[in-house]
Amino acid sequence: MIIGERLRELREKKNLSQGDIEKRSGLLRAYLSRVENGHTVPTVETLEKLAKALEVPMYQLFYEGEQLPEPSTLRVWKSPDETEWGSSGEDALFFKKLRRLLRKISQDNRKIILHMAGKMARHK
Repeated sequence: MIIGERLRELREKKNLSQGDIEKRSGLLRAYLSRVENGHTVPTVETLEKLAKALEVPMYQLFYEGEQLPEPSTLRVWKSPDETEWGSSGEDALFFKKLRRLLRKISQDNRKIILHMAGKMARHK
């Protein structure tokens, strides 16, 4: 799908002219024409303005259909053991306390702590 064609389709479906969109969005009519004819690719900010001018949610600029698209069924990758150290229990409480304390010290002192932790990990 070409975004310009979709924008023209939505505009015509609402019986709006390029001039109407120009007034609603503040974008020049000549620019709108270039977008609709595929000569210019709009930025995300411009697409937001166009969606607002067309009174449609942003996803409709990319999705052809009357109903909402189905949510993705892709699963976020997790490690095989699903329970990483520090993700629950006492380890999670330890991390919470560590984060709270690290917020209170300077950046230079954080670097020193990280350096010391690295040396301690190498010298098991």
